[in-house]
Amino acid sequence: MSEQGSKILIVDDDDDIIEILQYNLNKAGHTVFVAHDGREAIIKAQKKLPDLVILDVMMPHMDGIQACEAMRAIPQLQKTIIVFLTARGEDFSEIAGFQAGADDYITKPIRPKVLVTRINSLLKRYSYQNQSAENECIEFDDLKINLVKYQVFFRNNEMYVPNKEFKLLVLLASKPDKVFSREEIYNSVWGTEIIVGDRTIDVHIRKLREKFDNSYIHTIKGVGYTFYKRMNGE
Repeated sequence: MSEQGSKILIVDDDDDIIEILQYNLNKAGHTVFVAHDGREAIIKAQKKLPDLVILDVMMPHMDGIQACEAMRAIPQLQKTIIVFLTARGEDFSEIAGFQAGADDYITKPIRPKVLVTRINSLLKRYSYQNQSAENECIEFDDLKINLVKYQVFFRNNEMYVPNKEFKLLVLLASKPDKVFSREEIYNSVWGTEIIVGDRTIDVHIRKLREKFDNSYIHTIKGVGYTFYKRMNGE
């Protein structure tokens, strides 16, 4: 995966939107595939294995939230970057999208230059993350994080961890006992060019805690979050 020449799947039931996105992403050097609803998107994604999916939320037959959840259940698509495209700016859309496993969202109306810059930035960030991992693993008593294969094992069971949750987990686990402020987490996981609300990070923290039985990630009230193994009786 690289910021240029990536495979991108556009999913939208509006042909005008598709035309705008396809033209600008092709012009930026990407190979673009198209689907018009969630069901078609899943079939196309399994066949083409895109690096990134731009997924409209409101579509017939199967909406974007359902399609995202279905894609995240497919092993070959777990590393695929999923970006929601939505005209709905409410917190509900943002939180529901992240809960479904999305990595980012872009609101309509679309500004082509901003869109291409945002997409290239996401591709570059995840490419760098994967390349820099090399052969490293982070291991604790019952938790193993494989940075190369993008895998997480808890009590010998492989856990599905979406991209943003994985990046957050690696950040915290890379420096046990360090307290990360919200600002540090925002900058490392989402990047300085993306603005997210407090609820977004809370959702990701909560979902990670649920996966690991509240054993590792802890809140330092008024400061941020830290990672350490909870001992019996704590």
